Amino acid sequence: MDQIFAILNATVSEAIAPATAGVAIAVIGLNLHFGFTGLLNIGQAGFMLLGAYGMAISVVQGVPMFFAVLIGLGLAILFATILGAPTLKLRGDYLAIVTISAAEIIRYVGRLAQFEKCEWSWCKKGTDFTGGSQGITSSTFTTPFKSISFFGDGAWTLSPFNYTSLGGSTAVRVLGLLVFLALVVGTVFFVRARRAAAARSWTDRLVVAVLVVLSVATLLFVFPQTMSRTQTDGWWVRAVAWTLVAVSTIVVLLLVRSPWGRLLRGIREDEEAMRSLGKNVFAVKMQALIIGGLFGALGGMVYVLASSVQADSLGRQITFFAYTALLIGGAASIFGPVLGTVIFYSARILIREAARTYVPNSILSDNQAQAFSFVVVGVILMLIVIFRPQGILGNKRELRFHV
Repeated sequence: MDQIFAILNATVSEAIAPATAGVAIAVIGLNLHFGFTGLLNIGQAGFMLLGAYGMAISVVQGVPMFFAVLIGLGLAILFATILGAPTLKLRGDYLAIVTISAAEIIRYVGRLAQFEKCEWSWCKKGTDFTGGSQGITSSTFTTPFKSISFFGDGAWTLSPFNYTSLGGSTAVRVLGLLVFLALVVGTVFFVRARRAAAARSWTDRLVVAVLVVLSVATLLFVFPQTMSRTQTDGWWVRAVAWTLVAVSTIVVLLLVRSPWGRLLRGIREDEEAMRSLGKNVFAVKMQALIIGGLFGALGGMVYVLASSVQADSLGRQITFFAYTALLIGGAASIFGPVLGTVIFYSARILIREAARTYVPNSILSDNQAQAFSFVVVGVILMLIVIFRPQGILGNKRELRFHV
């Protein structure tokens, strides 16, 4: 039983990791591209890498953290403008080929040995520029971020009241886990019942919010997480990361419910019809590309705060992970990107740790278990696409694409 709880504890830890939050923000931007506008952007990792490089290089060169973030966002705007100007008239596969090629160009430029160290007069000679294939270590650019923390020093346990407060027995943990599952099932049935009734009110939303909060609190009661308050991979970076996820979700909610958001849906479903109504389709697509790219750059900054800026770690596989998370959660939904990202990363760790624990090394080594986790997640994705193409929170009416 202890092994099962250890596996589940690792899964919960991954679900709230800064990297998970960073990818969730990037998926929110990708949802704006693909889910709401119908832009088949396969280069979201390029925006993430530019944002990470812009922030890290600026901090290394002595730029204050706030302005370093603005520089990273500015690079994303510049990239989106240069990328979109000649390519937004393309559709479907052609746009996908161009965007993934652009992202790969950025990755390979970041790996160049010529840009490993700063050797120019306008920067501090000998300091890291892109770091080449080794990247920029977190210790060189995260100090200003940690210095603004008000969390203090030492370690802290999220959910101080947990199963250990009631004796720490296995029975308490099992009971807590059963309560968590009951809350999740209750939330799902309540949401489906209200959708079927086609009469949703603020009361319904409040009930769902309360059920979600109770579910998370129960999960942390069973699996309390103890980490440092302000260190590189501590609570400070997690608090900032998930706050940015919440803010990004609210921003997208306001955008897609505005007249501009309805215009995005119109372009996604029938671009020619919107053009015949006198709408500047190209301008709206460019706006969507830039805004979604800004979310990607912000996600890239969050992603590297607890690790390092390394070109290959933000390669094309991150874009594929982002699309997997988006399809699992539900494209063109508000909370689907966040839910899909958490499920994707949690499921991967759950499968990997279970394989390492219960499958002998003679059959499946640790490295093979990592690959096996991706295979299983891929199969799950195929089943979702076949049997529920709209994803967990998606709507079939939002599947009308004209790409």
